[in-house]
Amino acid sequence: MDGNSRIVQLRHAAVHGRGGRVSLQIEDGRLGTPTASAGMRIDLRDHRIYPGLINAHDHLHLNALPAYRPRHPFANSYEWIEAFQVQFRDPATLKALALPKALRLRHGALKNLLSGVTFVAHHDSWEPMFDASDFPVSVLRDAGWCYAPGWPMYGPAMRQSFLETPAGRPWMIHLAEGTDEKAHAELTALDAQGCLSSQTVMIHGVGLSLRDMDRIIASHAAVVWCPTSNLRLLGATLEPTRLAHAGRLALGTDSRLTGADDLLDELCRARAYSDLPASRLIDLVTERPARILGSEGRGHLAPGACADLVIVPDRGEGTLVGLARADIRMVVRDGLPQWGDPMFAAWFEAAGVPTTPVFLDGQPKLLATQYADPVLLALEPGLTATLPITSRDVRKEARC
Repeated sequence: MDGNSRIVQLRHAAVHGRGGRVSLQIEDGRLGTPTASAGMRIDLRDHRIYPGLINAHDHLHLNALPAYRPRHPFANSYEWIEAFQVQFRDPATLKALALPKALRLRHGALKNLLSGVTFVAHHDSWEPMFDASDFPVSVLRDAGWCYAPGWPMYGPAMRQSFLETPAGRPWMIHLAEGTDEKAHAELTALDAQGCLSSQTVMIHGVGLSLRDMDRIIASHAAVVWCPTSNLRLLGATLEPTRLAHAGRLALGTDSRLTGADDLLDELCRARAYSDLPASRLIDLVTERPARILGSEGRGHLAPGACADLVIVPDRGEGTLVGLARADIRMVVRDGLPQWGDPMFAAWFEAAGVPTTPVFLDGQPKLLATQYADPVLLALEPGLTATLPITSRDVRKEARC
């Protein structure tokens, strides 16, 4: 896009967090104040715009593995991890793990993008490919992480990783993932090691007591809630109300190995297992995780924010909760359309984004060609090209 063509004005839409129908202006990947000089105007009456969604917990490289569905709930995460070891002899698991890690990471990112997610907290080591311009989502960077207090065999050591986390950046750890005394005791052990602070972001927290939650709130720490994974593995999940009202809770999917299909599915599960209203649930995937993860330029639609958007048919303020991914009309990342309905073909063209026609869960969509590698598409259930394509076709389109 050149000159005024870089400016896009979205008009007459219902905008999350604002009253009435207003216009949003996109310029150079950011949201700005609408002006008369917009190069392209798009009428979005009967549509609602949300910020790009934030998935506060995923393991991007594990989403292509077969789903693990135990026959009985475990008492804690260490039990299920131990029981899972037999899966490493399973042919389907071995086949998935034989795929290049770079492909599996890219697939996990595409899974997220297809549900309206534009920013992900990946719970593992940083990979250089996350910085590539064609990686499907933005990934939380400069964060510290440890796998779990009782699992030193994988990832950095707890105390060391906490101390090495840059000031003001989040430090992530699986904690209290269970219903037994071992899980209940983990917050106290974490605190005893000096690892409970405003940087601490705990994943799962099923075993947290009300007193534990009060300690977390007082420390300005936070928890990422993954109800689908919790219920499948442990038969229980945390009661989120206290942490949500204190602003110390975000929502994450975990990977498809144990968790939800995507963040929209997780929103539905969160609604079913809590009394939180739709507005509060939407906050758990937009503004709240942006603050918890130290990414204040995301999760909202104020001028100056990243132009990451999810455009959906307008069914009221709570539209997002209960929505299927095929219902999404357009996903925009860094001001550029990524995938959406064919009705927005002119927007893709004006933005200089080549597209490939696909079906997503049976609905026709346009997908940015940079994601249309046939090997990648084959990993995502419900996503198919409308015409056969080859890797050579993708490379040729991407150069245009």
